[in-house]
Amino acid sequence: MEVKIIYEDENLLVIDKPAGIIVFPAALSGEPRQRREIEASEKTLIDFLLEKFPYLKNVGKPPRYGIIHRLDKDTSGILLVAKNNESLIFFQKQFKKGKIIKKYLALVSGIIKENQGRIETLIGRSPKNRKKQKVYLPLEPGSLGKRKAVTEYEVLKRFKNYTGAHKALCARYTLIEARPETGRKHQIRTQLAYINHPIVGDKLYSFKNQPQPKGLKRQFLHASYLKIKLPNGKEKEFKSELPEDLKKIIEEINGKEK
Repeated sequence: MEVKIIYEDENLLVIDKPAGIIVFPAALSGEPRQRREIEASEKTLIDFLLEKFPYLKNVGKPPRYGIIHRLDKDTSGILLVAKNNESLIFFQKQFKKGKIIKKYLALVSGIIKENQGRIETLIGRSPKNRKKQKVYLPLEPGSLGKRKAVTEYEVLKRFKNYTGAHKALCARYTLIEARPETGRKHQIRTQLAYINHPIVGDKLYSFKNQPQPKGLKRQFLHASYLKIKLPNGKEKEFKSELPEDLKKIIEEINGKEK
C-alpha cells in the first residue's frame, strides 16, 4: 500500500488515509476483549508506517506509537502522526482540550430539512451490541458516566434519486459537512443515526432496508479538513479531497436526480 503524505515537518506527518484499513490493532490497545481480534494476516496502517518510518517505534507506546488520533477502518481522510514524543504530547493535549477544528463529508439517508444543526448528547457503549456506541440523554437510565458528545453539521446538497416513474419510488440523500467538537468513538456515525439520518453504507448503524447508491462499498464518511496549532505556534490547515470511489457515488446520484 502506498501511504500518501499530505504534509511533513520535523514534528508531524499528515497522512491521507485510504478506506478499508485499520489504523492500529484495537485488540492490543487495552480495550475490552469483546472487541474483534484482527487476523494475523491483516496489516494495519501503523504496520505500513513503521516500514516506511522505522523511527516511529520510538514514539509513544505500542500499538499506537505516534498515531495522535484515530479514524474508523472504512473512513478515509486526514490522519495525524507525531514524529517524536514531545510533539505527540503537544498535539494530544490540543485534541483533549477540543482545540482542533475537524470537518467531515458525509452522505446520509433521507432529506435533512434544516440547513444546519447541532447534535448534543451523551455517548457510551451499547449494552445490546458491544461493537456499537449508543446515544444517551441526561437522566436516562444508564446515562451515568457517559461522555458528552457534540457535532455541528451543515447541509451541502440534497438529492432525490428516483428509481421509478412514481415519485414515491425514490431514494433521498443529503450531503453534509459534519464538525465534531468532541472526539468520541463513532461519534458522527452514532449521532446521525440517532437523528434518523444514518450515514449511507454504514453497515453498523444503518437502518434495515435503508436505500443505498449502486456501487457504494463502504460508509460515505471522509475526514476532509483539519486545523491545528504547530509547536512553533503557527496554525496549519490540511485538506483532503473526496476520494474517487465517493466522487463516483455523488456523480451517480446527481445524474439520476430529477
